Amino acid sequence: MHAHSHHSDAHGGDAYGRSTDARPGQARRLVVVLVAVGLYMVAEVVGAWLTGSLALLADAGHTLSDVASLVLGLFAIWAAQRPASARRTYGHTRAEILAALAQGIALVAVAIMICSEAIDRLGAAPAVNGIGMMIVATGGLLVNAVGMLILNAGRQESLNIRGVWLHLATDALGSLGVVAAGALVWIFGWLWADSAIALVIGCLVLYSAWQLLRDAVDILMESAPGHLNVDEIRTAMLEVEGVSNVHDLHVWTIGNGEVSLSSHLVSSADGDPHALLQQVSGLLAERFAIRHTTVQIERDDGDCEGACDTPVLPAAAPVVS
Repeated sequence: MHAHSHHSDAHGGDAYGRSTDARPGQARRLVVVLVAVGLYMVAEVVGAWLTGSLALLADAGHTLSDVASLVLGLFAIWAAQRPASARRTYGHTRAEILAALAQGIALVAVAIMICSEAIDRLGAAPAVNGIGMMIVATGGLLVNAVGMLILNAGRQESLNIRGVWLHLATDALGSLGVVAAGALVWIFGWLWADSAIALVIGCLVLYSAWQLLRDAVDILMESAPGHLNVDEIRTAMLEVEGVSNVHDLHVWTIGNGEVSLSSHLVSSADGDPHALLQQVSGLLAERFAIRHTTVQIERDDGDCEGACDTPVLPAAAPVVS
């Protein structure tokens, strides 16, 4: 026999088992940050033109990627709230993951452009206005810090929000670097500092892009979540009284924070399968926070050697709540 378990905390599901929890709070926060960052981007482009600073222009390019990531994030939230259907039974929750992947690719492109221009200018650094750089970059630092504060609450729950937060974080570091470069130009006349800081910004962008791309690809490839150890889960299931074997164990992530598990358990012939399912599903929920499970029970008649690896009934798709 097989059964599903979907322990729910405070969110409901639709007819296909897909979670219907809306994300209006995340959307509102993204809109506020989008307006602030978009306005500042215009100011930063003007500032880069007036001061002649590559570091400011690089930071403006990164801010443009912030704007794109915010727009993508809003689209992903809208798509993820669309109801599940007979064809897309998991709904559209992975739209958020696709948006995070697009953000990561955009970050890589921005980083390459910044680094290339910075290297070209290191040999012949043009004159720049250090005081102007500091003033404009300080404004950017404040805008990004406020944006990070607004989005901080949702970044642990959503890879999409985390992607936007990472954009703002690297941009804040970039703004801090531009302030430092402006000070070096103003105090010591070190014109090369502008290009050097631009190169550092490019490396920061590339680093954040790598982290985001890795996490998004892991979900799309249905890898086991990084915070869970599959061998530890298997061992815990085997410790449940009545379980003699665990096979076809799969742990993956549907979307942000939606961990699912499917497995076949071999139990003793005289055991109560319903009680066993309750024990196993309770263990998975309480110890590993896995609440979307599909478990198939197979009888061990003592003479199946390797035949118990063949399911008695076909496994069913996991229910997502």
